[in-house]
Amino acid sequence: MTDQLQKFMFDKAPVRGEIVSLEDTWREVLARHDYPPAIVRLLGEMMAAAALLSATLKFDGSLIIQIHGDGPVRMLVVQCDSELNMRATATLADGDVQIDDDATLTALVNVGGGGRCAITLDPRDKQRGQQAYQGIVPLSDDDHPEAGVATVLQQYMRRSEQLDTRIWLAADDKRAVGMMLQKMPGDGGIALPADELDADTWDRVCHLGATLSAEELLGTDSDRVLKRLFWEETLRYFEPNQARFKCTCSRLKVANMLRMLGREEVDGIIEERGEVETHCDFCNQRYAFDAVDVAQVFASATEAGSVTPASEQRH
Repeated sequence: MTDQLQKFMFDKAPVRGEIVSLEDTWREVLARHDYPPAIVRLLGEMMAAAALLSATLKFDGSLIIQIHGDGPVRMLVVQCDSELNMRATATLADGDVQIDDDATLTALVNVGGGGRCAITLDPRDKQRGQQAYQGIVPLSDDDHPEAGVATVLQQYMRRSEQLDTRIWLAADDKRAVGMMLQKMPGDGGIALPADELDADTWDRVCHLGATLSAEELLGTDSDRVLKRLFWEETLRYFEPNQARFKCTCSRLKVANMLRMLGREEVDGIIEERGEVETHCDFCNQRYAFDAVDVAQVFASATEAGSVTPASEQRH
């Protein structure tokens, strides 16, 4: 499998890790959009990071990473659910936007210093009382004026989750990859006497991880990366998880959105344009509703209290 996330733990130490490689999943995103190389790199790093963070959560729902600011890129969004179904999109500023191939996160999103990264946990079943949670961190501070995605997310984990975390990310137009190490609280549940725990493991493996370059991450398969870095360590591996591209948009959801807008407003759009048209920002799917479709949407809502969409084949 080329698109998978591998979890591992270090023997005799409360340190866990993950490494992820996205190829087909990432190419599915890029096939639907024509992004400049700098955005490809940034959005790919966010894709890998979303998979890494999602896999640490005991949570049935979606993790959403949003980076927004005042540069030539207004917003980047990546969504990853509990099964590693993923999608991503970027929104550029209006007008003729020029973006250098080597543009940094600051140059793309944080020109005025007001950029933010928001991480949202959106539960799948809200009827069971689960509530969405959102944490927000700045894209830069006095200690990290030119922070990248990995540094921003490390700061988030330290502030929000109180977990020491190290993240390495890389992406190009073929792969989005990443590795994460975390120091678990206390003894991490390891059933060993205190004198048998290796207290130096965290510092040692972080030092080894710091030698990892973006080129090595992109040019080497995950198994080989771990063996090169931690060949003197004893690792315990878990069953890998497969990632895939999946968009959750549907004609039914668009129909429900039209019902929320109201019949009067939707009829006004029909009268002006002949149809209501929308595109999904994530997968670029087009949905169109003409006057007959709209009548069916609102008739179905009136009769059944819910929306029954027109033919799913109509795009």
